[in-house]
Amino acid sequence: MPGPAARPVSRPGIGAEIRRLGVPDVSDDAAVLGAYSSDASLYRVPPAAVVFPHSADDVRATLAAARELGLSVTARGAGTSVAGNAIGPGIVVDFSRHMNQVLSVDADAGTAVVQPGVVQAALQAAAAPHGLRFGPDPSTSTRCTIGGMIGNDACGARSLAFGRTSHNTLGLRALLADGTDLVTGRDADGTPTAEAANGVLDRVRDVVAADLATARTEFGTFGRHVSGLAVEHLLPEKGFDVTRALVGSEGTLAVIHEATVRLVSTPPAKLLVVLGFPDFPTAGHATPEVLKFEPSACEGIDRRIIDVILERRGPSAVPDLPAGDAWMFVELSGTDPDDVRRKADLLAAAGLGVSALVVDNPVATERLWRIRADGAGLAGRAPSGRPAWAGWEDAAVPPDRLGDYLTRFDELLTTHGLTAMPFGHFGEGCVHVRMDFAFDAPDGPDRYRSFVEDAADLVSSLGGSLSGEHGDGRARSELLPRMYSPRALSLIAGVKQAFDPDGLLNPGVIVDAAPLTADLRYGARTSLRKGLAMAYASDGGDFGQAVHRCTGVGKCRADNSASGGVMCPSYQATGEEIHSTRGRARLLQEIVNGESDISWGSPAVHEALDLCLACKGCASDCPTGTDMASYKAEVLHQTYKRRLRPRSHYSVGWLPRWAKVGSAMPRFANKSMDVGPLRKVALKAAGVDTRRRMPAFARRTFRRTFAGGGTGTPVVLFVDSFTNHFAPQVADAAAQVLRDAGYAPKITRQQECCGLPWISTGQLDGAAKRLRSMVDALAEDARAGLPVVGLEPSCTAVLRHELTELVEGEDAARVAAATVTLAELLTRTEDWQAPDLSEVTVVAQPHCHHHAVMGWETDRALLEKAGARVQSVAGCCGMAGNFGVEQGHYEVSVAIAEANLLPALRTPAANRVVLADGFSCRTQIDELAPGTQPKHLAELLAGR
Repeated sequence: MPGPAARPVSRPGIGAEIRRLGVPDVSDDAAVLGAYSSDASLYRVPPAAVVFPHSADDVRATLAAARELGLSVTARGAGTSVAGNAIGPGIVVDFSRHMNQVLSVDADAGTAVVQPGVVQAALQAAAAPHGLRFGPDPSTSTRCTIGGMIGNDACGARSLAFGRTSHNTLGLRALLADGTDLVTGRDADGTPTAEAANGVLDRVRDVVAADLATARTEFGTFGRHVSGLAVEHLLPEKGFDVTRALVGSEGTLAVIHEATVRLVSTPPAKLLVVLGFPDFPTAGHATPEVLKFEPSACEGIDRRIIDVILERRGPSAVPDLPAGDAWMFVELSGTDPDDVRRKADLLAAAGLGVSALVVDNPVATERLWRIRADGAGLAGRAPSGRPAWAGWEDAAVPPDRLGDYLTRFDELLTTHGLTAMPFGHFGEGCVHVRMDFAFDAPDGPDRYRSFVEDAADLVSSLGGSLSGEHGDGRARSELLPRMYSPRALSLIAGVKQAFDPDGLLNPGVIVDAAPLTADLRYGARTSLRKGLAMAYASDGGDFGQAVHRCTGVGKCRADNSASGGVMCPSYQATGEEIHSTRGRARLLQEIVNGESDISWGSPAVHEALDLCLACKGCASDCPTGTDMASYKAEVLHQTYKRRLRPRSHYSVGWLPRWAKVGSAMPRFANKSMDVGPLRKVALKAAGVDTRRRMPAFARRTFRRTFAGGGTGTPVVLFVDSFTNHFAPQVADAAAQVLRDAGYAPKITRQQECCGLPWISTGQLDGAAKRLRSMVDALAEDARAGLPVVGLEPSCTAVLRHELTELVEGEDAARVAAATVTLAELLTRTEDWQAPDLSEVTVVAQPHCHHHAVMGWETDRALLEKAGARVQSVAGCCGMAGNFGVEQGHYEVSVAIAEANLLPALRTPAANRVVLADGFSCRTQIDELAPGTQPKHLAELLAGR
């Protein structure tokens, strides 16, 4: 029988071959393969095929097909692995699509039975009604899967209290590479048990028995010793615990299809103590003293990450911190609130740093922990401003050596000319860090190797582990000889040989390691600077660097209803990786990686981008600032420039042009598009779904009725094409509110357009032309310091962001800086008095672009200050400008609305006002929730 392929098998029709061998749900589509070519690591290994199993029988059939075809098998959960342990050249098995159920919860026993694709947060939700939770809590808990946590022996911030995943896994059902069932667990008295029919367990016992001394002395030496295999659990005195030995084996020994896990109760009382230190190493040296207080969590944060958050999200994004340039977040928990408070006060008074703060406000506590949870993504840009990479991501040392490690690690960074933003689990001696490795330099891979080899020697000299929770993967497996003796390496290889003699499972990881500089996904070849329409100023003008912002942390796969975010509504609707921001970014990386035949116009790229709503949610919600809306516009621009475009690009993409025509004869236009045979013919010809109703033209545009601003401080009211032609009542209300606030609104001499429909359809030359005209119209007022008040959020966002990406010069920058929302202007107007909204319940659908570019918190604060009860709806409305009306998008558009918006509108509330500033949001609500009568903020404030 042929052995597994070492490199991708790219022959056509391999998906059909796998299907013929009994695997029903498999894809070898180019878009899917590109999306699964990487995880959250440095590496790119396109698979031959991706399988989406529905049952253990599908997994068994997949293994049989792999043996028949000579392909390797790599199990994958959410693909958040930072070491390259969820990619492979053969068959990648994605458990997250279908095998993602919590099968049972036994509250009395404190256990749950789960499939491997269950998201950790979903398990928590299932356990919560019983007052229970799964103990390990990695920062990716909103999207990482239990199977992936088992693969890496994940931990999280509270491993001091609850241990690693290996401490919380009681039994497994798995398949060996030859298809044999392996069942592990515990008997009534807690003794480990394991059963397999092919003699594998006897072979494993023999391997360990041959060198008990090494197994006892080189493995499991401290709490975060994760690298290699957990051979210590196979010792006779440990009861030959195969369950715990499999946890952390990174899918190299067996493929798990079911797990029984332990659930724990959370202590009812907890407090957060924040200690400030002059620098990160000093905080590390203080860790042993902090541990004497028996914290449930002890996390380190560096000034460099705080500065990034302040720069990106503004001063309100970080609650007050005590003085210092490094901080330790120490959580104390217990059953007695008074005792927890006493310990917190003692810790704060212990003088361990330069300052201390006991945080007893739950909202502030949650916001501080969110900073820690977003650490990996926020650290995606180094202090140098260059991309920061994983690779040396989560090494750990015994906590009493942490200060020494951090001191010497800083010296190592200086020696190698690198910068970083470290953070980590100080209580366990585990430090997360990403560095600005110069992979774009010709000698970048060699310089990377030099650093990680020195870092591995440093960690080993301190008795540490190359990995503290993410596993070795492709990033560190080659370095294991620097940590382990030859005898220990022989034990690891022997265990692997006993379980998987043909090397079918996850090749190149732990045993027979792939070179750590092979298959890097970013390098000198990935730069793309010429002929671009957008400036990509934050990425040095490099489209390659821009799309490689996506580090793969996978926050785009998280449930928006839990996070309150917007990002990736199409993934929320379909659950398919190619419809996530990360999946699309992987396809765009294929354009620039220098090894793929995928290009701007490739069907795979357009398949992945077709359901992108260009909502821009990823620009703010993704910790690395991946802006898929801009990238999609660039792809469409590059694909269709000087070529015939899809019909919808000329219809909805030129909507302001057609609106001008329709407004000249509004009654005829409205009647034509409302009833009769002409309607369907026209919509089909325009590429518009016939189930959509076109918005009605106003009888008179705002520009025809605007009588001037009167007396007061002048401001420019930017009346966009949508507001002018379809919703002049919004501009009327805004003008009234501005006059009441002491302003004299004025408008541009003629109708100007921000070019948004041109941008969303990738007609970027046309968009730039319109924006240059707008800059000419607004430049004089911007130079004079007049605010430019936008009403339509998407158009306002264009002036704040895309304007300077498409138009050069100081005037463009001045106009962008002058542009404000109505809420922003009113909030900074000293004498303005908001109307009394104390009897009003506001159900708000913030426009995605408003959320992403301007932020909606100013609007919320304004409404709450006026006395309103405010409920903001998470996620996107599903319309997203032209997206929702285009043929082929209707079902997804409605599914997105059903995720959050429509359920919120169906919930009755007294004196409810539905607030939707976005024209597209109001259009979607009018169609799918008729009679709701959504309002713009200006109308609410004007009392209309």
